[in-house]
Amino acid sequence: MPSATINPTRMELTRLKGRLKTAQRGHKLLKDKRDELMKQFMDVIRENRAVRKRVEEGLMQAHASFTVAAALMSPEMLEQALLCPKQSVELDMSFQNIMSVNVPKYQFQTKSGEQGDIYPYGFAATSGELDDAVAALSKVFQDMLHLAEIEKTSQLLAEEIEKTRRRVNALEYVKIPEMQANIKYITMKLDENERANTIRLMKVKDIILKEAIQERREENAWNAEAWAAQSEDSEPV
Repeated sequence: MPSATINPTRMELTRLKGRLKTAQRGHKLLKDKRDELMKQFMDVIRENRAVRKRVEEGLMQAHASFTVAAALMSPEMLEQALLCPKQSVELDMSFQNIMSVNVPKYQFQTKSGEQGDIYPYGFAATSGELDDAVAALSKVFQDMLHLAEIEKTSQLLAEEIEKTRRRVNALEYVKIPEMQANIKYITMKLDENERANTIRLMKVKDIILKEAIQERREENAWNAEAWAAQSEDSEPV
């Protein structure tokens, strides 16, 4: 349905045709963006599934080892062994642009790169299962960080997909049909005005032609009367 405030002029028709062309081009670009975002999102989801499975397995292994260590060691010895951590971690965050979406990238760096620096206790008074638990947690930490990165990426991509989908639907089902209806309305109005002007011109032409015919008749009648009067004056008495 055309807008109630549309101005049916040729200038408005040209402007609407330009806007319609731009909207159609933007609609195509947004659909391409939505499809590419969906592809990237599905890749992230598949990676998320694999990393989450690896993290869950690592945490289960660490928990199992820690449970055995807690059963073999006294609570006081266990607390004292883990009281003061030996290793520290620095976390840096940067951003990567994926289809105009800035997703986070986490990089972490330990204070020391040596594998033995993850154990904050001596090996003499602790069980081997505690070593396995600490090693498993140290190994799964990178996967956990990567999982956090992937899940935040999937959340941002999902929000952008929803936003792009709403824009595509607004153009496809609201804006473009509205502009097409307005263009059709203006075209019909202009055609109607052109037909009305043509009819008006034909009527004016008919009126002018009738007036010309009437003037010619009056002129001929006047000429006939003048000729008749001249003939009577020229007859001999």
